Amino acid sequence: MQIILDFLHSGAVGNFTWGNLVMLVVGGVFIWLAITRDYEPLLLVPIGFGILVGNIPFSPGMNIGVYEDGSVLSILYHGVRFGWYPPLIFLGIGAMLDFSCMLSNPRLILLGAAAQTGIFLTFLGAIALGFDLKQAAAIGIIGGADGPTAIFLSSQLAPGFIGAIAVAAYSYMALVPVIQPPIIRLLTTRAERRIRMKPSRPVSRRIRIIFPVVGFLLTAFVAPGSIPLLGMLFFGNILKESGVTERLAKTARTALIDIITIVLGFAVGTSTDASRFLTPESLMIFGLGAASFCVATAAGVLFAKLMNAVGRERVNPIIGAAGVSAVPDSARVCQMVGAQEDPDNFLIMHAMAPNVAGVIGSAVAAGVFLAVLG
Repeated sequence: MQIILDFLHSGAVGNFTWGNLVMLVVGGVFIWLAITRDYEPLLLVPIGFGILVGNIPFSPGMNIGVYEDGSVLSILYHGVRFGWYPPLIFLGIGAMLDFSCMLSNPRLILLGAAAQTGIFLTFLGAIALGFDLKQAAAIGIIGGADGPTAIFLSSQLAPGFIGAIAVAAYSYMALVPVIQPPIIRLLTTRAERRIRMKPSRPVSRRIRIIFPVVGFLLTAFVAPGSIPLLGMLFFGNILKESGVTERLAKTARTALIDIITIVLGFAVGTSTDASRFLTPESLMIFGLGAASFCVATAAGVLFAKLMNAVGRERVNPIIGAAGVSAVPDSARVCQMVGAQEDPDNFLIMHAMAPNVAGVIGSAVAAGVFLAVLG
């Protein structure tokens, strides 16, 4: 009987807390949202199941937990903790992206830049709530709606908050179809949402090949802290555009990015142990992240309206919301909102311009923070 009692005490029964129950429910909700609502299932299913795995308690010393050196979960988590996974994700994203939409109408890059306002305002808000400069920078980057960038920066500046920042960033990325449409409708009129933009101009293959090289050199000199992310992003893009490395590009945008997404999502989920995750600081991070994402969306829409006020060529302000770097979901949301007003108005290619610019912008913002505070 004593052996049985000791066995039960060493497992979930003897170590279970209300916090573990809360996190198990959260993990279940993530999986439910992914399956029934189709909210970023490639992210939420691995993270949600990882949360379940990370919140089954056990006695210390069994060497199976994510925070126990040498365990299998700890080894998988090293890629998150030390920022190995995000550059590999950016390699795959670069091999997917087509920068033609941005190059054909360069002024739409400004919308991607405007959306980064949420990052810097949240940085100031986090400082006001008592976080130090490094922690505030890592929290602010959530507003870019770019999970890999948030993980990379927090691994360098605020490793103690990686779990909360990563889950917050990916959660808001998944909730793009829920969060953005009400903000767009609140800030625009029906007439503005029905604006039709001129078709994009074609971009030559030569320019598409030159751009990754020039783009990397410019961003690297401006924000050298972004080199690991943008170096891999533009490297993946030149693999795609060169036309001579299609096998490598295909591997980067399919098998490689899928493998890293599985491992990264699962590892992030396992790090959400209730004793470390359910803290006042984590709740504040979630609140600040939500505010940052909303402000970023609003800033992009309002800047598009400003462009209409001072420019000759009208821009549909809906696409300003795509300035956050949730690629391509934010651009799809813009298309959906526009189609509800005018089914024949195709905005997605226009929205992809600020969307891909937002990817670069959030990485540059992270590079600036890392250079100044690292």
